[in-house]
Amino acid sequence: MSNPAASELPIVVLDAIAPTESRCHLNRRGSAVWDVESDGSRYAVKLGYPIEATDEWSAQPWTALAPAREGHILFKLGLKGVLYGEWEQGTWNIQPWREGPDLHDLWKPVRKEGSKVEPHLDVALSCAQALADLHRRGWAHGDVQPAHFIVGLDTTYLIDLALAHGQWVPDGYDFAYRGCLVHYEAPEISRAILETGEAVPTFESDVYGLGASLLMSATGWRAVEYPDDAPRSVQRQAVADGKRRHVSAPGKLGPLVDAMLSHSPSDRPTIDEVISALS
Repeated sequence: MSNPAASELPIVVLDAIAPTESRCHLNRRGSAVWDVESDGSRYAVKLGYPIEATDEWSAQPWTALAPAREGHILFKLGLKGVLYGEWEQGTWNIQPWREGPDLHDLWKPVRKEGSKVEPHLDVALSCAQALADLHRRGWAHGDVQPAHFIVGLDTTYLIDLALAHGQWVPDGYDFAYRGCLVHYEAPEISRAILETGEAVPTFESDVYGLGASLLMSATGWRAVEYPDDAPRSVQRQAVADGKRRHVSAPGKLGPLVDAMLSHSPSDRPTIDEVISALS
């Protein structure tokens, strides 16, 4: 559900960035993203707003805080050009725009029926390196999925850090971690959320998420078996129970991804071991 108020850039953002061109890239489920040019540079502007309750979804007030939380994390990581603050319905951030296809789009030829194209290991390596860089800085991403790896000409960017954990976040912008897109959620995360409603993302759960992302991007199949229209709780129970599909990534990537998707966190390779295997 989109928010009409987020279909225009707030005055506070206009004052901060003074755009020469802008277009709304998306506006749905608590977040709007704008593609903005200013002073010859290109930026992503994110607006967060609360999700109201419906017959299918409970209210989600945390989405209003997500842009400022991400802005704080990006600032702590030393990313230049980052600003964040508050607007009348939530928070916002400004960050550099990342140009390029995401992992899932890039590997579309690999998924084509009858294709003999194997996934490029250098792309998988670049994704692992981007995740490893975040881990070395003390953060677990918490929302690893194919759409969050933007494969540029020279660099692969890991975006959408609003759910990252590992270091201090201001209380006014912080919120409990309640999981991510279940297709890429590690069993221990799903289990904790089913039992307590909350979890804490880890480096090990990120490795699982990367493995699930590589599998989905290379094959079109998610790692765990459950009905497409299953409720979120049923999906999580299948993940927690380890109901793996009988599908592997093609070529040399297969055994590594299978290891990354191990049910027990201690059985998964570290991100440095993933990099070593891909190198």
